[in-house]
Amino acid sequence: MALTSLRQILDHAAEHDYGVPAFNITNLETLLGVMCAAERTDSPAIVQVSQSARKYADDVFLRHMFLAAAERFPSVPLCVHQDHGSSPSVCQSAIENGCSSVMMDGSLEANGKTPASYDYNVRVTAETVVLAHARGVSVEGEIGVLGSLETGAGEQEDGHGFEGSLAREELLTDPKQAADFVSATGVDALAVAIGTSHGAYKFSQKPTGETLSIDTIAAIHALLPHTHLVMHGASTVSQDLQELINTSGGEMPPTFGVPLDEVVRSIKMGVRKINIDTDLRMAMSGSMREYLQANPASFDLRAIFKPGTTKIEELCVERFERFGTAGNAKKIKTIPLDEMARRYSNGFGS
Repeated sequence: MALTSLRQILDHAAEHDYGVPAFNITNLETLLGVMCAAERTDSPAIVQVSQSARKYADDVFLRHMFLAAAERFPSVPLCVHQDHGSSPSVCQSAIENGCSSVMMDGSLEANGKTPASYDYNVRVTAETVVLAHARGVSVEGEIGVLGSLETGAGEQEDGHGFEGSLAREELLTDPKQAADFVSATGVDALAVAIGTSHGAYKFSQKPTGETLSIDTIAAIHALLPHTHLVMHGASTVSQDLQELINTSGGEMPPTFGVPLDEVVRSIKMGVRKINIDTDLRMAMSGSMREYLQANPASFDLRAIFKPGTTKIEELCVERFERFGTAGNAKKIKTIPLDEMARRYSNGFGS
């Protein structure tokens, strides 16, 4: 099966009122865990790669790995997405290496650390939309800067995230500006800032309305009822995964992620794409620690990776089922990217 555009999957999700988890992967095992879960639950799959993951795994290997995944799991509509592209050129290279969707994150400048001006964000995002739509590739943009409403600080994961601290109003997406941004750029999906952040250390305690602003999502959805919203930093960082790591020799301080119930609530307010990375890292690393602790003489990489791959599959199954994604893969008839390009040229989505 050919790769599917993000726009097609999210259009179907919006029509049938469900959300789609977007899982970041870094190697074969994480990809297999996601794809096995998608096949098992009859779910469409969004698989993401960050710029650092591309450097780690190498674009050539990743390109062939994703094509192999589409061939190995023909019943799964598969979108491969560039997460947090820092410039139009990064997004262009992702498209050339087979991505069917890209994120142009113009909320930060190209260094990935300095908050950008609104005009800069519009310019680089609109430029990316033009080059991507010409290939039938979807574009996700971002308005607002991801960071903690508890501390005002940014997060630095994989070299991405602002430095220093910002005021609360700077860390929440302004609904009117979001509406202007979508109109000015023509993006297919919009990531919004609501107090979530990347990594495991999102909240020092279970989040409340003061630290996780679901109300901001509702306000944006009221102005943009037909725009697909994206929640970044949506890992739950469950107590079970923390215990798995710490009882297996790890030293992970207590922390809180985004409760699943809050993600499910946000889906009713227009969130269609839910980004998950940390939970997969914790599932894999915790399972590896547990295996090695129980089998200290082992050096069989297959045996070391297998429990983590299974753990990731189980975690992804839970997300597909909780977000309403399960059972929808067979309902999506994949549109080739060249046909999507033709539709964009004829004004689709404008």
